[in-house]
Amino acid sequence: MSSSASRTLLLLFFVLQTGLLLAQSSTALSDFNRERLARTRNSMWVLGGWGAANLAVGAFGIRGTQGENRAFHQMNLAWGAVNLGLAATGWWTATHSDPGAFDLYETVRQHHRLQKIFLFNAGLDVAYMAGGLWLQERAKTAARQPERLRGFGRSILLQGAFLFVFDVGACLYQQGLENKLRPFLQNTSLGMTEHGVGLVMKW
Repeated sequence: MSSSASRTLLLLFFVLQTGLLLAQSSTALSDFNRERLARTRNSMWVLGGWGAANLAVGAFGIRGTQGENRAFHQMNLAWGAVNLGLAATGWWTATHSDPGAFDLYETVRQHHRLQKIFLFNAGLDVAYMAGGLWLQERAKTAARQPERLRGFGRSILLQGAFLFVFDVGACLYQQGLENKLRPFLQNTSLGMTEHGVGLVMKW
């Protein structure tokens, strides 16, 4: 076999191997995004279930109650509607996202962005709980409708406590995928491409 033919076969082998590796990498990345989106949907089911439960219990609890208990159920009803709406939006987005449409950069960005959102919300949840406690303290010296402040305070404290557990748990749930993402990052570095500086895959 001539050297020219040998070089041609070697080049063909290299191209085929490179194509196979890229295809395998793309499939693995799609699998990662599929699981990432599935975990997002699972978290939204939890949030939506909590929202629906608050809607149902709140609507039932308002009937035949007065004062503090009525205010408690009214506030839970409002929180339930908001949480159910947020859960439905998050679930719809995760359901209608194509796992194969994310490149490595966008995969990493979306993965860490969601964790940051959950952590930021956890900070807000602490503020909610503090607000609930403040309302209960304020009720002790309020001249008008102290029972309403107590009811609202109880509800906000409850909602903040649940959402804090939810947001921290959802963040850790997504963080559990880090080990599956690490191999992609280990084979990737910044380098020069034909379009300038970009991500370069190493094999």
